[in-house]
Amino acid sequence: MLLSGIDPDRGPLYSKLVALYASCGDGESSALLFRALHKPTAFAWNWIILASAFRGDHSRALRSFAQMLRGVTGVRPNERSFAYALKACVGLLDMKRGKELHCVATASGLEPDVSVANALIDMYCKCGVGGGVGLEFARRLFDKMPERSVVTWTCMISGYSCAGNLEEAWVLFESMKCASIVPNGFTWNAMIAGYARNPEFGSALRLLKEMKDEGLEPDLVSWNAVVAGLSRNGRSSEALGLLGEMIATGIRPNAVTIAGLLPACGKIGSLRKGKEVHGLIYRAELHANVFTETALVDVYSKCGSPGHARRVFDRMEVKNATTYNAMIGCHGKHGEVELSIALFGRMRREGFGVDEVTYTCLLSACRHVGLVDEGLEIFRSMKDTEVEPGREHYACIVDLLCHAGRLEEAYELVKKIPVHDSVVGAFAAGCRVHGRGDMAEIAAKELGGPAGAVLLSNMYAEGGRWESVEDVRKSMKDRGVCKMPGCSWVEEKKLSDGFLTFGKE
Repeated sequence: MLLSGIDPDRGPLYSKLVALYASCGDGESSALLFRALHKPTAFAWNWIILASAFRGDHSRALRSFAQMLRGVTGVRPNERSFAYALKACVGLLDMKRGKELHCVATASGLEPDVSVANALIDMYCKCGVGGGVGLEFARRLFDKMPERSVVTWTCMISGYSCAGNLEEAWVLFESMKCASIVPNGFTWNAMIAGYARNPEFGSALRLLKEMKDEGLEPDLVSWNAVVAGLSRNGRSSEALGLLGEMIATGIRPNAVTIAGLLPACGKIGSLRKGKEVHGLIYRAELHANVFTETALVDVYSKCGSPGHARRVFDRMEVKNATTYNAMIGCHGKHGEVELSIALFGRMRREGFGVDEVTYTCLLSACRHVGLVDEGLEIFRSMKDTEVEPGREHYACIVDLLCHAGRLEEAYELVKKIPVHDSVVGAFAAGCRVHGRGDMAEIAAKELGGPAGAVLLSNMYAEGGRWESVEDVRKSMKDRGVCKMPGCSWVEEKKLSDGFLTFGKE
């Protein structure tokens, strides 16, 4: 065409070529052809705006829209132009510019158009993070629309769902059906994802089943949300079972799936399950992700296999501070404190910033094997950094001193720091080990807290002081103080099961 000298402004051919290159992801060629047009059509302008937004160059998309709006080429934006420009506002999370486009659309008489209104609702819902004013704007626009499509309903439902307003999302979901609008896969997925992030997790599973009964398949986002929700709500075995169901439907897991799933393996302490997920990571070629591999290090640590964790760590091409923290903590909790300290030194030499988690892992490592002097030295070295000692650091040091029999020194430290259950509990436990019930009783009464009260009650019970036990329990009940029950997991062959331990009332 260029060699034949065809005039770019004759016929729609060049505009279609602009669209062709843009749709194939060749933005440079598309832009080159577009600049050759003396009078680009709205069709060509729209493709340039859409291509820029699709590539993530949202600012350029809005600049192109602004040029089109000025009418320098004699072409004004149409409903598609506004819809694509609003997508760019979503990409930038810029509700201010979205409002400006809303004003221009209203002045141009295009606000009533369903595609423009849908794009506006979507923009307000996504740019108004957490709901608030953005969601209010979206709802006002939704309520005054004379005609609504399934996309309209889905955008509004998704907005409420993401904001955690599940009650309103459910009302709209049911109202949609009453309006003879059939929910599509995106609608169902928005509802499932919303309930999966909420404590009312049973509704997410019920919706998942209902969606399948309607002949629709959940998308990857919904599966990920449900898997992560099950794991987060302590239903680890169900999360692992759901992964198999997901794969059976032909949905390929991604890094988000694995990130939601790996904590489930750690919670039930199943090395076999951890290895199975590890194999899946490699088969799905997800092992190059630093977040996935770091989570894998953590899983092997929690499943009691520091050797597997270290092999994963050593093979990682990219590491971050979280990766080092996970490995330092793993060595520490398995009594390999020398390796923890050596890895800490390597972490600093390689320029990774240490944080409060790093020091918690190190101090915990010293506590596990009773390295008092080393632990105190690490604790004092925190003063040379920007990391402020927190309650976990103090609890580690108090526990370390108590186990070494240095109770007076530990008590002096306890009195100087902010009171917290973990600190009081560590001190009371140390007193119990060394038979210093008198000191524990003084500390528990002065400092209070559920952990101290429970340990005090246990010490009274061991000494046969049942009336004192009853007084402590009654005091706890009156103050609404309770201790979370312990949970243990047992794995035999291919079955894992958990049980809770409850105190007697």
